[in-house]
Amino acid sequence: MNTQVCNRAQHAFKFLKKNFANLILLDVNLPDQSGFSLVDDLKAADISVPVIFVTGNIEEPSKVKGLNLGGDDYITKPFSYSELVARIHAVLRRTENRTDQNVTKNVRINDQPFDFCGARVTPERLEIAFPQGKVEKIGRKELGILAYLNAHTGHVITRKALIHSVWGIHADVKSRSLDQYIVKVRDMFSAHGLELSAFRTVHGIGYIFDPNGTSNEGK
Repeated sequence: MNTQVCNRAQHAFKFLKKNFANLILLDVNLPDQSGFSLVDDLKAADISVPVIFVTGNIEEPSKVKGLNLGGDDYITKPFSYSELVARIHAVLRRTENRTDQNVTKNVRINDQPFDFCGARVTPERLEIAFPQGKVEKIGRKELGILAYLNAHTGHVITRKALIHSVWGIHADVKSRSLDQYIVKVRDMFSAHGLELSAFRTVHGIGYIFDPNGTSNEGK
């Protein structure tokens, strides 16, 4: 396993914006800002990486704060190498179990079914049911796109936000690839006589799904 050492929070933040990491060993006290505030920055940037806080502060409020922020573990100095390795392995196992049910970054296999423009989408079976009882399998990425649109009804969605939500923030996915999946979705609905007029392109920005006509976009 490769490691990357960053002595400052901002160095770590810049690295994680461009690179994938399985785990962060994060000191609470860094020269430029606290480890706690770095976790807040990562959350705001939608960068999700398991975190083990490493600190000499044994006070309970500090531990509670770190765990409440979403830290996966909190280890205080001094500690042995074998304890640290054991904690790392435990966090990685838990992280793998959490993502086992993921279909895409934004959809889990046990998510509840939802309705979309006259069709019923069932994540558990990767199926979409159309009128007259016609059922088709749906690809993972198409499912992720529909789920994201359904969760952001009436809001303009940037292409980048849609890509990051479905593929992940570190995915190297071009707008043209996204367009191809959008075409697949439109063609699937059209083949079953369902219109997606509520799903519109916002030129130069992305898309909007507005079945209730609540958005002022384009008016």
